[in-house]
Amino acid sequence: MTIPAIARKAADLFVACLESEGVTHIFGVPGEENLDLVESLRNSSIRLVTTRHEQAAAFMAATLGRLTGRAGVALATLGPGATNLITGVAYAQLGAMPLVALTGQKPIKRSKQGRFQILDVVATMVPITKMAAQVPSAEKIPSLVREVFRLAEEDRPGATHLELPEDIAAEMTFAAPLVRMRVRRPGPDLQALAEAAAMILHARHPLLLVAAAANRKGISESLGEFVDKTGIPFFSTQMGKGVLDERRSGYLGTAALTEGDYLHCAIERADLIISVGHDITEKPPAIMGHGNTARVIHLHFSPARIDDVYFPSLEVIGDISQTIHLLTAQLEPSPNWDFTYFYRMRDEHRRHLLERSEDPGFPMKPQRFVRDLRQVMPDDGILALDNGMYKIWIARNYPAYFRHTVLLDNALATMGTGLPSAMAAKMVMPERRVVAICGDGGFMMNSQELETAVRLGLDLTVVVVNDSGYGMIKWKQESMGLANFGLDFRNPDFVRYAESYGAFGHRVESADGFVPVMERCLRTPGVHLVDLPIDYSENVRVLTHELKEKVCLI
Repeated sequence: MTIPAIARKAADLFVACLESEGVTHIFGVPGEENLDLVESLRNSSIRLVTTRHEQAAAFMAATLGRLTGRAGVALATLGPGATNLITGVAYAQLGAMPLVALTGQKPIKRSKQGRFQILDVVATMVPITKMAAQVPSAEKIPSLVREVFRLAEEDRPGATHLELPEDIAAEMTFAAPLVRMRVRRPGPDLQALAEAAAMILHARHPLLLVAAAANRKGISESLGEFVDKTGIPFFSTQMGKGVLDERRSGYLGTAALTEGDYLHCAIERADLIISVGHDITEKPPAIMGHGNTARVIHLHFSPARIDDVYFPSLEVIGDISQTIHLLTAQLEPSPNWDFTYFYRMRDEHRRHLLERSEDPGFPMKPQRFVRDLRQVMPDDGILALDNGMYKIWIARNYPAYFRHTVLLDNALATMGTGLPSAMAAKMVMPERRVVAICGDGGFMMNSQELETAVRLGLDLTVVVVNDSGYGMIKWKQESMGLANFGLDFRNPDFVRYAESYGAFGHRVESADGFVPVMERCLRTPGVHLVDLPIDYSENVRVLTHELKEKVCLI
């Protein structure tokens, strides 16, 4: 810490602390209680990205954190501004995305306007963050800022919160930022590593599960070496897609459903599952419980959270990349291993996924939509998914080739994330092609951010999958034998809606028309919206009836 020669305003100190943490962007909607902080930002190296809703700001900040490993920052004022952040804060917390939420507050040393707009925001944030605190004085700013960033970024990553009252922001102080220190993760316990190697070598049908926390720098390379050397087949959770290239012959599929899919036939046959980076806050594949006797090895940065659906036999805790590297060195292909069943299931599953992928019908079938989407996307192109029925179809049918190329939320699973997440992804990786996939329901929850995307000059394509209803819930409703009720609505003219914001609007009018429209959007600068009618009758036909009728091969 270097003490400045003269005093400075606490808001200036706060921004200096953010700069010391490496913050480059703050996303948010300021209010009058933030004005000292906003003025300090004006004279800083940090870019303030003003959004049209605080929820979108938190989604963008969380996505920046997800992609970089460094906490994104979202800003809101007190009261309703702070409560609007809550869904985005919960999104980051459950999804293990590093996020620091900053909110303002009325003066705390004297009453200015009674209790107008005043809520106990800190108490509200406590249950959905790793830490929430009010800044009580200017001198506490350096340590509190350092602590919220440390906690947000360390394993397990998540959300933290600081409230900066306006009278504290205006104080004068001689305090200075604390230096950001690099912390190296510890390696695994060698005895636990030896036990894991022995369990794998003595298994008959070992299977590798790649989950969300494996989506960190360096792990893809280590896992690739592990798979290449051992030949052990693998599958992923939805948030683990792309950690390993899904064109590999050992890829069996993605657990898009909790149970009952072809992939679960292999899971039920496995006698050992090597679980890499799995977190029970992600909607789980049913790998434990319900009579499944497979043993599970938990490889993770942090210990397992025990639940009815996840209770590992062995835990190897430490840096995952180092753990996999050391484990690979102890293993050779074992004569005990038999993967014959896994590969028979894989081939049957792949044949199933190709069904109706060339269907010329319109509105488009989901299988055709996903196949054509993969056709037009570059290998390293990024899909940012909202939450809806298409998420299941993309998780099952869309092969990902690189990590962070399918951004979806399978923890809080909230609607409204698709467009803001895509915007943040494009800002972090401007050289990549980025496409947001949104249902018409989820899109309209944050559609106002089209203006933000246009104002920022982003090159971005938004596909609105249009069925004039809440498609996923309609699927569940029909699968339960219930009448169609309460889930239909009418949409605006999406083409004209996009154009009103200064974006380009496109409407797909045939199955064969989707690819040309997407190719034009991806090669043309600007923000593009594609209105894509979808035929979701396939949901019940395939995901309910057909999967129930399948028989796991012997």
